[in-house]
Amino acid sequence: MKVTVKIMLKNGVLDPQGKAIEHALGGLGFEGVGEVRQGKVITLEMEDGMDKEEVHAQVVRMCESLLANPVIEDYDIEII
Repeated sequence: MKVTVKIMLKNGVLDPQGKAIEHALGGLGFEGVGEVRQGKVITLEMEDGMDKEEVHAQVVRMCESLLANPVIEDYDIEII
């Protein structure tokens, strides 16, 4: 089972890397780019045969304890 976790800074939290990317794109001549937000994607390969709800609960615990900072980041879990 494959799990994808997308982690982004919450709205309202300053994103200096996003601003740097936004500025660099403008400097390279790319027009029409609005606000840029930078995040990360983590993929996990879980053992076959695990219950989907159990996997989701386990990944939530992973996010809360290591993968994301729930104070400033939101995360989205996709299980395939």
